[in-house]
Amino acid sequence: GINAEYMEAVVSTQSTWKQWYQRRVHGSSGINAEYMGDRFQVVYCLCSLPYWSYITVHTTVADNDYIDSSVDLFPGNDWLEREQFDMFGIFFKDHPDLRRLLTDYGFQGHPLRKDFPLTGYEECRYDDTVKRIVYEPLEITQSTWGC
Repeated sequence: GINAEYMEAVVSTQSTWKQWYQRRVHGSSGINAEYMGDRFQVVYCLCSLPYWSYITVHTTVADNDYIDSSVDLFPGNDWLEREQFDMFGIFFKDHPDLRRLLTDYGFQGHPLRKDFPLTGYEECRYDDTVKRIVYEPLEITQSTWGC
């Protein structure tokens, strides 16, 4: 994986980058790349608005391993790392607020992993009798069309 010191070194040692480095991250995403050896790939797209240039940094992280958070270096990456944690289960060490962002706090699993079932594990619906949202185990009935 990549650590924060390495990210700082990559960015600060680029001769042209030093002049216009503004600590802006254009995007950060996770990729479920089991075929590459480690389970996930994390991609940082760094940009310079004055020079309209981009630098892309790729790194890999194993399934139960962690990657250092880049929030100290790129404050705009806060929610992007939270999204990757929520959707893929990529753990970012020293992240100031690493918790679920897009799914419910009681949600089990990480929906963008290749081993996550397409239908999920449970369904959520509003129940008029109890006047609240209830969670129930998912029951899938097979289609009998054309039989």
